[in-house]
Amino acid sequence: MLAIIIGLAIGIIVPVQTSVNTRLRGVVGSPFTASFISFSIGTVFLVLLTLIVEGDFTLNEALWTTEPRWIWFGGVLGVIFLTGNILLFPKLGGVQTVIMPIFGQVIMGLLIDHFGWFDSAVNRLSPTRLIGAVLVLLGVVGTVALGDWLAKRRQRGQQETKNLAEVNLTGWRLLGIVTGMMSAMQAAINGHLGSVLDSAIKGALISFVIGTLTLLLVLLLVRPKLQLDRTAPKPWWMFIGGLIGATFIAGNAFIVPLVGTGVAIIIVTIGLLTGSLLIDRFGWFGAARTPVTGVQILSLLVMIGGIVLIRL
Repeated sequence: MLAIIIGLAIGIIVPVQTSVNTRLRGVVGSPFTASFISFSIGTVFLVLLTLIVEGDFTLNEALWTTEPRWIWFGGVLGVIFLTGNILLFPKLGGVQTVIMPIFGQVIMGLLIDHFGWFDSAVNRLSPTRLIGAVLVLLGVVGTVALGDWLAKRRQRGQQETKNLAEVNLTGWRLLGIVTGMMSAMQAAINGHLGSVLDSAIKGALISFVIGTLTLLLVLLLVRPKLQLDRTAPKPWWMFIGGLIGATFIAGNAFIVPLVGTGVAIIIVTIGLLTGSLLIDRFGWFGAARTPVTGVQILSLLVMIGGIVLIRL
């Protein structure tokens, strides 16, 4: 029961992290700056957590000698996922910013399992898993189609050019799918890294450190102007995105040994979808309030059913 509660909780806070980081981006003016602040705070948190739980920072020597180079890329993929979500949230809203990456995660997860990429255990694509993927696709199509219909209704009476510009979100949705695929790759890499180190927390810390250094390099190259919006509200919670990300990773590390990876993913996903619906419905953390209908809820339930078939 404790694992279920923790899994639902860490799933719910994922869309909260996106909302929080989006507010931070609105204040500092750059998605890269916002991501760097978030990663830095998360890194500090994981350093403290590693000291408390593990007691030291000792690393397995195999990490430097025999392991493949891709073991270091998890943090870079995390940067792509986090920054992509910051860009997606104002365009797609809470529900679609969660759903489109989930679709990408499912696609890449099936490929990783089928081919055994990143030293993962091979789990061939069976008819049951294929039916699950189709259900996820139907859930995505149902939710997106409804979103388009609602957008067109809200924009009636406005200029046609503006209507087309705001409703045509295909490119942003494709970006969401790609970031989800990056997230699935990061999970596989970090899972292998945690196995090599015999510590999921140390693996998460290495991933966060690499992500922070990657963002620092990006900031040095791009040199975005720090455009502080002094008129925008600056709530204290806009700095907790890194803590949420680190808590999510640590929470997964705790519940997976208790209930198994497949069940853990299902629990977290249900929490994640619930969190996105709540944020859209009530406009929490500065998000625009969007009505949630029965069709959307039904589409999300279809997606959950598909995920259950895929993972189990």
